[in-house]
Amino acid sequence: EHSNITVVEGDALTLDWRSLLADESRVTVVANLPYNVATPLVADLLDTVPQIDRFVVMVQREVALRLAASAGSADYGAISVKVAYWATARILGDVPPTVFVPRPKVTSSIIEITRRQSPAVDGIPADFLFGLVRQAFGQRRKMLRRSLSDKVTEADFAAAGISPEDRPERLDVQAWGRLARVLWNR
Repeated sequence: EHSNITVVEGDALTLDWRSLLADESRVTVVANLPYNVATPLVADLLDTVPQIDRFVVMVQREVALRLAASAGSADYGAISVKVAYWATARILGDVPPTVFVPRPKVTSSIIEITRRQSPAVDGIPADFLFGLVRQAFGQRRKMLRRSLSDKVTEADFAAAGISPEDRPERLDVQAWGRLARVLWNR
């Protein structure tokens, strides 16, 4: 049940979401998000606005695939890890360009992102984990032992149960958590 509906127009990236939602305990965001703001907006809201427990948003298909991607898929990246840390995500369906006027050149998808009761990984600061993930995905085609050579030793990989020959897209959020925990506790 929702006590009210708020329609927000304007620059969502500079909106003071905390003030807007101060009296709300649970909020669902429903929106059609433009390509250029979808990823940073969803990432920022997951990080900073815990009152939002669900998103049902329409985005470009490529963005939806990245937000909902699982480890090992071609679409899996740092944003996929972030979403998996805070939430579960699933694509509800596609929206063809033919339903829009003017007709875009891309297919859109509707994605549902539901916040977890608690993050998928605990015991380490989120920013520490995400810094590690960003560094590794910044050199996506390199093996982890190379992309993380300034932070992670062979012993660290072994303690986390991760092969240093893996590439970042092979690690799910729990594996990233194990690696971050080893480093944090060191």
